[in-house]
Parts: sequence; structure tokens; C-alpha cells
Amino acid sequence: MNTIKQLHHFIHGHDVPGAGARWADVFNPASGMVAARVPLACAEETRKAIAAAAAALPEWANTSPLRRARILFKFRELLERNLDVLAAIITAEHGKVLADAKGEIIRGMEVVEFACGIPHLLKGEMSDQIGTGIDSWSIRQPVGVCAGITPFNFPVMVPMWMFPVALACGNTFVLKPSERDPSASLFMAELLARADLPKGVFNVINGDKEAVDTLLTDPRVAAISFVGSTPIAEYIYATGSAHGKRVQALGGAKNHMVVMPDADLDQSVDALIGAAYGSAGERCMAISVAVAVGAVADPLVAALAKRTRALKIGPGTEPSMEMGPLVTRQHLDKVRGYVDQGVAEGAELVVDGRGLSVPGHEGGYFLGGCLFDKVTADMRIYREEIFGPVLCVVRVPDFDTAVSLINAHEFGNGVAVFTRSGNTAREFARRIQVGMVGINVPIPVPMAFHSFGGWKRSLFGDHSIHGPEGVRFYTRLKTVTERWPQDIAGAASFVMPTH
Repeated sequence: MNTIKQLHHFIHGHDVPGAGARWADVFNPASGMVAARVPLACAEETRKAIAAAAAALPEWANTSPLRRARILFKFRELLERNLDVLAAIITAEHGKVLADAKGEIIRGMEVVEFACGIPHLLKGEMSDQIGTGIDSWSIRQPVGVCAGITPFNFPVMVPMWMFPVALACGNTFVLKPSERDPSASLFMAELLARADLPKGVFNVINGDKEAVDTLLTDPRVAAISFVGSTPIAEYIYATGSAHGKRVQALGGAKNHMVVMPDADLDQSVDALIGAAYGSAGERCMAISVAVAVGAVADPLVAALAKRTRALKIGPGTEPSMEMGPLVTRQHLDKVRGYVDQGVAEGAELVVDGRGLSVPGHEGGYFLGGCLFDKVTADMRIYREEIFGPVLCVVRVPDFDTAVSLINAHEFGNGVAVFTRSGNTAREFARRIQVGMVGINVPIPVPMAFHSFGGWKRSLFGDHSIHGPEGVRFYTRLKTVTERWPQDIAGAASFVMPTH
């Protein structure tokens, strides 16, 4: 404890040391060494963060949208100035390569830029003379104290899917980041303070299930945003909703990419290699299943095998690397277990990355790219989210079978099709039961001015995240009907007004 960096919470504009006895290790995944210790908040500490947000809410909600936007403009400028610093923090605790870490920050900054337009986005509607001498209009007002519970795989981008829009709409916020890589959230809290965000408007509480359950049940929290696995998303949604909260809970994924026989093979392989193995497959939009249609299967697998074996894998701090380590030893063992399972189930392991050792980083959590062929829909490696550098190839005879295969899966997060046929692309987009669709685009993450969200068991709740859906989620609609009669006196009416 004396030689390893101790992290903290951020409450009411200040760094707050952990008060409890529970701590967790934060590792450098490239070396396997403990880099820091993070406090795991108890219920009382979590309630202090909620209280700070609740106390700051009235004044912040009453602040004009233009003034709120100007603070976000300052925050965006500070993010740009500190891009390299923040990227280094991500790589040190998550392991992804620096270029990918910078890309994550930029995608998060796009949401900040979207939220800077909040004066326009909060404009309501107005109808003149809906009845004799009566006008009606709508306004959007903040919901209150909001909380975000975010995963390890995007420690900057996913929180920025949430809090910039929430803050712009006039809410206050409590962020509970992953305890595996919490430093990025604490750094963003520091930047928000430097952007003159009032104290208590944004708070960071580090912790585990005890902190989460406190956020889910405290009556002062009005809305919960979550990104993570499907079992936890379902728990967050059920518990939060049962306590009267508005909830958006994004769950797991098993993203498919269909390769049609007419697709450009080189482009398809490039897309699959980047989408399957980028960030070591630790992306909710990673492609983990390649659906090879007809005769394209053999040449596709051969080309994928060659490229998978040639992946440059090492510490994320080395510019030449294409893939870094997995986030923790526990997760590495879990992903290896899935590879073992696939072999036991009878899938053909074309490329086996389990024996990878990176010189000088033997203690790191590295796994080479793994490629399975002849995977079938009844196998666990097909049904379940692996969240690692494992790509499964499923062979199907035709387009209709590919669509039916994907539509039958419990997840419906993202999907892609590679083809030269406009008719095939159009039919795919219309018939597929998935929330985000790419046409010759492997990872169809919407830009900030659209919204991100899947279907089926990939999303619990009625609202997708960020973009216009984010504004709707973080505001309540109020409709006002008004008249100013010159003659106040009049007879009482006992019927529903119709004009």
C-alpha cells in the first residue's frame, strides 16, 4: 500500500480517499504487475456521492443550456489538449494499443461535440390556437440525479456516451467506472473541474456490487445508464425499474459479418481481421462470427488464417503493435477456456493462439489470435459472448440461411454484410433483426448525432444511448396548455373539451 499508487473517489469537486477496508488491484496487463490500488466504496460512501449530486441539482438544472454548453466546450478543448495523456492512461490499465486508445477518446469527444448543441436539441414544439384562445407547447426538463455504470473495455468512450448528454440536459451525474481501469474516469473528472463545472455536478465513485446496488436502490437517483454483459444488464434493468428509475441497460453481443460470394475477398479479410482482433476482441461491436456463404468459405478461411498468424501482438505502448493483451489474468483464463471448449465441441481450430509468449513480457495477459472453422449454431463458442481474440467461421449455403441464422441468435447488437449487390444489401438491412447494421462496414457504430443500441437481449429499456435518444432519455417531456381569457368568469364545464 505504501509503494503502489492509491486511487480515490471524486466527490463534490474533490479527491476523496477510500474510507473502507476493501480495495482492489489495478494491473498493467502488459506486465501482469499491480499498478495501483482502487478503493471499493461501501454504501455509505456511495450515498455521499449521490448526496453531492442531489445538492448540486437545483442550481445546475436552472443554469441556462447555453452556459452548460460553454462548459462542455471547455471540457472538449481540455480533452484535445490532453489526448496523449489520457490515451496513455487507457493503455496502461486496459492494454489496448495507443492508436486505438486515441481513437476511443476521439469517438467520445464526438458525443461531447454533439452535447454542445444542447440549446438547439432542447427546443420544444409549439401549437398556436389549438382551441379558441388556447395555445400548447412542450418543453424538456432534466430527470434529476443520473448514474452511469460502465465497463472496462472503453473506459473513456462509454462514460462519454452518457455524462456529456446528461450534464448538457441539466442533470447531475454519479459515474461508477470499472474497477479494472478506473484512472481514466478520475482524470476526466479533473478535466471537468478545470472546465469550471460546478462542484457536485459530476462525481466518480469506485466500487463493485455494493456501490452498484446502492445506486440502483437510492431514491435520489432518477436514471441509470449501463453497458456490460447481458446477465448484469438484465439485473440492472430489473432492479432499477423496480425502484422507479428510468433505465437503459446495454448488454452482450455476438456480432456476425456475412461474406457473400460476390464480395471483394481482400476487403472482407481486412475488415474481419481488424474487427475481430482489434482491441484483442474486447469490444461490444467486435465481429466474432464470420458467416461464409457458399463457395467463398475456403478462400476466406485460407486468407484469414494467413493474416491471423501474422498479427503483431505486444505491449500497447509499442507503435508497431496491432493487438495488445487482455485486461486481466482472470479474463485471459476465461477466453482460453472458450478455445478449449471449441476444440472439445469439434470445431476446427485453424489458428491456435494459446501458446503465445511475448519476449520481455512473459507475465502479461497475452493471447494470440484464434480462428475456428466449421463452427455450428449449437456450439457454446457460437452461442456465447467470448469477448476475446477468437473468430468463428460458420459456413452456410445461401443468403436466406445466413439471415435466419443471425435472426435466431439471442443477441442483436451489431451485424454486417459484405457484398457488391445493392439488392442483397437492401434485403439484408430490411430483414435482419439487429439494431446496428453495416453494409460493407464491419463495425457500424453510429456517429454521435445518431444513437447506439441493439435489439433483443442486447438492450434492456426503451432508449438507445447518446444522440437524439440520449436527449430523450435524460429529459422528461412536459406539455403546457394555456389560455388567458379576458373574461375570467364563466360557467363550469363538466364535459371533455373538444374545441
